[in-house]
This record gives sequence, structure tokens and C-alpha cells, in this order.
Amino acid sequence: MNADAKALAASFDLEKLTPEFYDNPYPTYRALRENEPVKRLPNGTVFLTRYDDLVTTYKNTKSFSSDKKREFAPKYGDTPLYEHHTTSLVFNDPPAHTRVRRLIMGALSPRAIAGMESDLIKLVDSLLDAIAAKGDCELIEDFAASIPIEVIGNLLDVPHGERGPLRDWSLAILGALEPVVSPDLAARGNKAVTDFLAYLETLVARRRAKPGNPERDVLTRLIQGEENGERLTEKELLHNCIFLLNAGHETTTNLIGNGLVALDRHPDQKQRLIENPDLIKTAVEEMLRYESSNQLGNRMTTEKVELGGVMLEAGTSVTLCIGAANRDPAQFPDPERFDIARTPNRHLAFATGAHQCAGMALARLEGAIAIWRFLARFPNYAVSGQPVRGGRVRFRGFSSVPCSIG
Repeated sequence: MNADAKALAASFDLEKLTPEFYDNPYPTYRALRENEPVKRLPNGTVFLTRYDDLVTTYKNTKSFSSDKKREFAPKYGDTPLYEHHTTSLVFNDPPAHTRVRRLIMGALSPRAIAGMESDLIKLVDSLLDAIAAKGDCELIEDFAASIPIEVIGNLLDVPHGERGPLRDWSLAILGALEPVVSPDLAARGNKAVTDFLAYLETLVARRRAKPGNPERDVLTRLIQGEENGERLTEKELLHNCIFLLNAGHETTTNLIGNGLVALDRHPDQKQRLIENPDLIKTAVEEMLRYESSNQLGNRMTTEKVELGGVMLEAGTSVTLCIGAANRDPAQFPDPERFDIARTPNRHLAFATGAHQCAGMALARLEGAIAIWRFLARFPNYAVSGQPVRGGRVRFRGFSSVPCSIG
């Protein structure tokens, strides 16, 4: 087995992944962590799989930059995708990152998120009513994907009749973040950015003419800026509205879908949660660790730096494998076991440091309400056919999960 693991680690290439890897990447992640934790890939980039190495990278923003202009220029060229990804919050360094994040965090305060709970429960219950009336369930389409689109739509106060294209736009834009982007994927991503920007220009113009309540309406808050006069430019405003949808959409869909499938595959843990509903918060944390919605992050070294005993030159592109770090036995005892009461559980599903996910409190609330209310309503639910993975390496989730509700 050790020789097999060494061979698996030696042959790993992020640009040439196998169907087996997409189905279950964790044996490969384990082989890399044990044999080549700071792995140099054929394209010159470095792939990290150890928990401590990821934490070091996340926290050292001076040596490891999030700015993607240099990396994305050859990947996207002078395109809408390039403009979007190099303007959004997640792919910028301080001070630009700090300024934009402060405005967004102001709109996602604990009080604001607590105020969303009753509407979120109503939304989830209405979806569960529709599933009960239908008699069965396509877990992603009927449930998991419907929740974050509505939540983000409410945050930006997008009229219900105009929310139709949001999911497809988001999937197309995020699909173009994969390690290898086909011309078709790039074309769809660029068209989605263009169409989304055109829509947002009209939405922003309407909101400027008729502002909403900045305590509840994130778009109004971003337009008005802080009381000290700090405001986003028009370009920053539009692209960070796209970012808010993208950041809160697919990852939360994956959390809900991955979580309900994990419970189905671990009936002892499912029964444990049914009998102990107060475990829902730790259960959500374990779902985030066990099947991280977002599996990869990226940084660029700004100077010569040593990491995990390996010297990296300035200008080295570094991929942080969250999915591998979250199963590192140095941090998590018995990491391959799914344990809904696991504590402590300092997973990296939301990253850490300056770039820790701005919407993680909202994602946790959505996950807890959606998963618990689904389980309480349909305790005998079961995956009734072969789930289909989303075909992504960066974002791990399902595109469809047939489900009986018992």
C-alpha cells in the first residue's frame, strides 16, 4: 500500500485528473500529505495538503498574496472573467481587501443575520411542503440549490421575478475557476459576467433612485458606504455584488447537499442527530470538515519563503488543498470518521486569517436550518439512486441526488 501511495503522490497532476479522483479525491490527498506534502506540479506550481502549512500560508499575507492579476492574465486574457475575478474581494490583498470586506461585514452583522432567521425558516418550510406534495425529491434542484439563491436574492433585494438567471450565471462564472478551463467553459463564464453586469447596472440605478433599508439591504449599504465617506467605485460595487452571490451560492448548496448525503451514508450518525437535535451545530461543522464545499484556495509568493521544509522562489503559485488539510490526522483524530459531535473541530472550510469567509455565520445558519428541518420533516429519507457529482475539483458537491422521502 505504501508503494501504491508513493506512486499515487508521484503521478499527481492537477491538470490531468481522473474520474476516480473526482469521485473520491481523499486517497490521493492522503498519499500526497504522507509522501509529498509540498508537491511541485509539472506546471511549476506547488500543491499543499498539510493543515499546518495551510494555516501558515493563510496567516502570512505578506509572503503569500491573494492578488490574482499576474496568475489570471494568461488564463483569461483581457476578458470580463479577468476583470471580475481581479476586482472581487477574495482575490485582493490589503488595503483594497480590507476596505471592501469592512463594508460587506457591516451588512452581515450578527444582528442582521439573526434578523434573517424567521424568513429562512419560512423559505425552508415552503420548500419542504412542495417536496411533501410531490412525494419524492431531487435533493439539489428541489432543495439545496433553492435556499442560498433566495437568501442572497433577499440580501441584495433582487425582485423575485428577476432571480431566474442567478444560479446559472453563478455556476458559469465559478466553473471558469477550475484548474483547466475549456474554451466552452470560458465562453460561458464571460457571457455570464457580461449579462450579470448588465442586469446589476439596472438594479443599482433603481436602488440609487429608491434606496432600501441599509440594515437589511446589502446593496443599499454598499452603495451608501460607511459614515466616514468610504465608498466602493462603480466597478467594485458591481463585481462584489457578483462575488456575494457566487460566494454564498454554490458553497452553501454543497454544504446542504453534501451534509444530507453524508447522513444518509452514515445511518448511525443520522439516528444520533434525530435523537439529539441540539447536535446540529457541531454536525454542520463536521459536514464542512468531512466534505469541504470549497476544496482549493490559491496564493502567490511575493518573496523567497520556506514552507514545510521546502524553499519556494518569489512568484511561485501555491494551491492550498482545504479538502486534504481537513482530514489531516495531525489536527483531527481519526479524520476519515464522520462524527457529528466532533470537538474541537477547527476545520479550514472557511479558510482562516484575513481572508476568512465573510459570510460564514450566514452559511452556518442556512446549513443548520435547512439540514435539521429536512431531517425532522423526513426522518426516513434515503438517497434512492446514484448521486451525480458536480464534476468540479475546486467546489465539491453534487449536481443531482435522487431521494425518497419515506
